[in-house]
Amino acid sequence: MVFRRRDRRPLWRVLLELIWPRGGWGRAAQYVKHRVRRLPDTPEKISRGIWAGVFTSFTPFYGLHFVIAAFIAMVMRGNILASLMGTFFGNPLTYIPIAYSALATGHWLLGTPLNHSLLKGPRDPDFCNIGCQFSNAGGDLLHNFNAMFTDERADWHGLLDFNTEVFYPYLVGGILPGIIAATITYYVCVPIIRAYQNSRRKALRAKLSQLKNPADAE
Repeated sequence: MVFRRRDRRPLWRVLLELIWPRGGWGRAAQYVKHRVRRLPDTPEKISRGIWAGVFTSFTPFYGLHFVIAAFIAMVMRGNILASLMGTFFGNPLTYIPIAYSALATGHWLLGTPLNHSLLKGPRDPDFCNIGCQFSNAGGDLLHNFNAMFTDERADWHGLLDFNTEVFYPYLVGGILPGIIAATITYYVCVPIIRAYQNSRRKALRAKLSQLKNPADAE
């Protein structure tokens, strides 16, 4: 194929760049901002897509954020590509504050105590942060799935504890801060995208005018 990569990346590098993109998250953010501003759609529709992506970042459905953001964008009649880019609001720099705000809000709304051991530093011997909790839950789910086809015994206690302490409070608590963050982002993005599109149209008109009247340009 003409566009196939010559330097085929190993799987470990693909996974690493999902966590830390080549050039860092600063460069990735600049690329996303550049792509969003050049999307061929109205500022309101693009911003609705971004709203969907930012809101989805506050949900605990890791691995499904693209699918959920695209679905919400379709319902809101937003730009789907913008919604996918909006999910980059959730990144290694924001995962901890997002998780903390969602968990704290969720436990407060449900009237249950927040397990502060989830937020302790790595020096604690019993340390297992939010990422560790999701990883352990995924491992338990895989183990129980394999148990259906082997002699191993399924154990759902870990997943039930995960659902009570992390997943359900995260799901409930992520709605309010997600709506707030997404709405603020929407109202910030609309004028910025509109100004950029107007500036780009003026530049294109000026360039076309120069091409039509080369003598006047000289």
